[in-house]
Amino acid sequence: MKGAGDVSEGLRERKKRETRERIVGAALALFERDGFEATTIDVIAASVDIAPRTFFHYFATKEDVVLADYTDRLNRLTAVLFERPADEAPWTALRESFLVVAGDYETARPQLIRRFKIMAATPSVFARSLQLQAVWEDAVADAMTTRLGTDPDDDITPLLLAAAALAAMRASLRHWLANGATTSLPALVTDCFMQLTDGFGA
Repeated sequence: MKGAGDVSEGLRERKKRETRERIVGAALALFERDGFEATTIDVIAASVDIAPRTFFHYFATKEDVVLADYTDRLNRLTAVLFERPADEAPWTALRESFLVVAGDYETARPQLIRRFKIMAATPSVFARSLQLQAVWEDAVADAMTTRLGTDPDDDITPLLLAAAALAAMRASLRHWLANGATTSLPALVTDCFMQLTDGFGA
């Protein structure tokens, strides 16, 4: 049975999530209408009726609004990875985990296309995306280190696996979006992983 504290905490979290979603929706619309550089944090805050300082309770930078789903996707990826069978081959576990995230991306196709267009047109957002991809790589490498039970100072394998998996995902996403996101993203991810598995047909 839930207590009053649990209900209150649940309501607070829901309100925070709803406010975050309103900020993202309003900001993306403003970026598309007026351009990223011309849209200030003050304007974004005013559009959702919050104080500018409140904006920073949700996002560290304006660029992070465009990339708002990065943290959620990373948490989803690592959670799925830790749930994979312990005796599964590391590369297979990574592929299956990234396929789940690819399915999520495919479901969120319209939003992803909007974000990609803004990112492609804005150098600061693109630079920030590279920083966050490095965070992904470190997090996946840490997860693989735990899974393999190795010493990261002595074994490069977890970092190599993470870098290769992220490269496969990144290439799949770029190809998928550049071609109108009309094909199956999970199929592209599978193909990229298999090409790496086969050594590009060597």
